[in-house]
Amino acid sequence: MLSTRQLRYFDALARHRHFGRAAEECAVTQPALSMQIREMEEALGVRLVERGRSGVRLTPVGEEAASRARGVLAALADMERTIRDRGRLLEGRMRLGVIPSIAPYLLPRLLPEMAGRWPGVEIALRESQTEQLVNDLAHGDLDLVILSLPVEHPALETMALFEDPFLLAVPEASADFSGETAAAEDILAADLLLLEDGHCFRDQALNVCRKVDARQLRRFGASSLSTLAQLVANGQGVTLLPQMFVASEGGRIPRVRLLRFPDPAPSRTIGLVWRRTLPFRDDVEQVAAMVRACRPAVQDGEERRSALL
Repeated sequence: MLSTRQLRYFDALARHRHFGRAAEECAVTQPALSMQIREMEEALGVRLVERGRSGVRLTPVGEEAASRARGVLAALADMERTIRDRGRLLEGRMRLGVIPSIAPYLLPRLLPEMAGRWPGVEIALRESQTEQLVNDLAHGDLDLVILSLPVEHPALETMALFEDPFLLAVPEASADFSGETAAAEDILAADLLLLEDGHCFRDQALNVCRKVDARQLRRFGASSLSTLAQLVANGQGVTLLPQMFVASEGGRIPRVRLLRFPDPAPSRTIGLVWRRTLPFRDDVEQVAAMVRACRPAVQDGEERRSALL
């Protein structure tokens, strides 16, 4: 029978594709890790790993084994967490992931409210791109993730929280956009500024600007929405910004004109994601209500506080 130690070693090797780095993560020697992998292969009667000078590759059955190992390890982590915290997410340590195009605009409001509502919860934050957060969540390294939907993963469950409309940001003195509303067909590839590859907001912006030829885009990608806004303010082009970002800036950005799209306006869906095996639905509902109430928006402070009660 396979041991959990072998599964952990194999999972580390499958992620790093390098015996040395996998051994370092598992705090064992490389020969010890290699021996456990060989014993695992012998127990299963198949080769899981191809060893060569160019590095480590998983065989087709090794890829399947890696996927199943991750599921087993995540289920074990959930069992441990459920028992340790008596079936509550809002007790002990909550590992929360947030994508970069949400974190700076939501967390300054959300974290103080969560600390006041659940003082016994220690929140461990991780900010990263969607693909990495989804992988970490599926592997049991995170408990909840706030990101832009949709997310398709058989081990994960999602909950839509609210819509975050897009605005078109143009230089204040731009003569190309003289009206009060934006039209996606007027956006040219030569003018469009986007986040770098890997950010889901980049793909969403391109989806809005369907007529833009991605091959003609500038070879530049910003790492933050703030950088995009500053580039627009300095006349370097136009960009799409989520209303969440604009609200966090007080509803206006110096030297930038913000144009709304006609209805139905393009938007992104902000949502929560968690593993199906976590029995924390009631706690997830409470976190969801908190996130909805703390979304950056122009609203009266008393209304926001009353929404949390």
